[in-house]
Amino acid sequence: MRKPIHNYTKFEDLKDMLKKTGEVFGDRPAYIFKTEEEGKFKQVTHREFRENIESLGTALIDLGLKDKRIAVISDNRYEWGVAYLACVTGVGVVVPLDKALPENEIENLIKRSEVEAIFYSNKYDEVMNKIKEENSTNVRFFISMDLDKKTDDIYSQQELIKNGRELVQKGNREFIDAKIDAEKMGIMLFTSGTTAMSKAVMLSHKNICANLMDIASVIKIDENDRFLSFLPLHHTFECTVGFLYPMSKGSCIAFCEGIRHIAENIKEYQITAMISVPILFEAMYKKIMKGIEKKGKLETVKKGIKISNFLLKFGIDIRKKLFKEIHENLGGKARLLVAGGAALDPEAERGFNNLGFTMYQGYGLTETSPVIAAEDDKYQRIGSIGKAFPSLDVKIVDENEEGIGELVVKGPIVMLGYYKNEEATKEAIDEEGWFHTGDLAKIDKEGYIYISGRKKFVIVLKNGKNIYPEELETLINKIEGVKESFVYGKKEKDKDYKICAKIVYDTEIIEELYKANDEEEIKEIIWRQVKNVNKTMPTYKYIKEITVTDKELIKTTTQKIKRFEEMKLIEK
Repeated sequence: MRKPIHNYTKFEDLKDMLKKTGEVFGDRPAYIFKTEEEGKFKQVTHREFRENIESLGTALIDLGLKDKRIAVISDNRYEWGVAYLACVTGVGVVVPLDKALPENEIENLIKRSEVEAIFYSNKYDEVMNKIKEENSTNVRFFISMDLDKKTDDIYSQQELIKNGRELVQKGNREFIDAKIDAEKMGIMLFTSGTTAMSKAVMLSHKNICANLMDIASVIKIDENDRFLSFLPLHHTFECTVGFLYPMSKGSCIAFCEGIRHIAENIKEYQITAMISVPILFEAMYKKIMKGIEKKGKLETVKKGIKISNFLLKFGIDIRKKLFKEIHENLGGKARLLVAGGAALDPEAERGFNNLGFTMYQGYGLTETSPVIAAEDDKYQRIGSIGKAFPSLDVKIVDENEEGIGELVVKGPIVMLGYYKNEEATKEAIDEEGWFHTGDLAKIDKEGYIYISGRKKFVIVLKNGKNIYPEELETLINKIEGVKESFVYGKKEKDKDYKICAKIVYDTEIIEELYKANDEEEIKEIIWRQVKNVNKTMPTYKYIKEITVTDKELIKTTTQKIKRFEEMKLIEK
């Protein structure tokens, strides 16, 4: 078990976290927003944020929602954070819902979670009005994040905060003095997948706080850091690492205006830290390197990297000065990039670190609150997900001759179980308390963990060899002009698998590089590059067939490929 490398504050529960950190960082900015005046920003302090939570929580108890379940659905915004923490730190159980779900699935999850109130933005007015009219759920309170005041039985979050503030001023302390049972379910989260397949994960305050303390013990941020919130907040990775963690350290959060605005948002908000999925960081890195190449500075940068890496061996770091232009293009303050949710291309991780950014890869699941392991301020090995967090035990079970087997974990971050699904809970958590991640991995002698891929996606050939699709996809995605890829096994007459790939190309880059726009011609160009990739691997891993398209693969809101959905398309 690894030891913490930084001092950290201990929290009993999320209410305790808000209280302890609010006392220290009350005057520091918690959120920053643009105003209508260009270049002018508005800030909300940690004290104001906590007062809003207190006021809203008091109003919710006054409505009769004590110990009830309350859902939250919207794009990333300030009101989401206030609603989430008001629900969970003294009222009842919070149920964050995926903002990208279709109408019928939203309704199904509201029924399954048995929520009695829901916070939502005006984007969901239509679906909420329909649910309200049909009266087929337990929801008694519809609370709009956008209304100024209560209209037609739709409550206003803004007005509830105002009402709650007045109640607190009159001496109402029901929310303020509410006791939290850190061992009980405080958060209910649905795993990605269709409503029928998605499981309701039960997490406690103890689970989340254990993860916050683990993160703080190995990765250092402080009240001077400013995070860009990009991934959907309903997702545990963004919620724990990109929202609750900054709140626990007195840091500040700005909201990204969309994927096309990332670079300008990083610059204008003077962002220092960001967490996201590998596909985004890989695209950013490719863009940076393409820009360097276009300016004819690639060889100069390569030489600079060699010199700076040599000097680093003696503790001399000149990367930020040497690559000043690159840093200034990202606002000049960006220092920490954390990738999770899928495998990160080692080239992008190495590249960002070479240029003077600190880039770490982390790993976890909704069921583990979520982070199990990460590279950090002391332990980093490119290609690995670092070591398991201090409070955890990990091991590999059912390993093969290569030392690859299923990664299992035990510790305070492991969920309470799946709501109303004892069978699935027993399947995931064994009698000794080990949670089975469903991911194949190996652990080296020093404790670094290397993920091979999902157990259920591995392609097992007749000769007993295992093919991990994610490994091949990483190689294909390095081909210039390839946006993303999906590797799968096609069953042949002899019952063995032919390794195939569906490849998404970038129209602009393909046209610029090869002057090609005919799909057959593009397929031939990419096929030649895939053959070169094959030459770097053992023959049993060779990709034997490809299809090409310019249409994006089907993905979850956190940009994971929906493999079963893609297979359905291919098999049609």
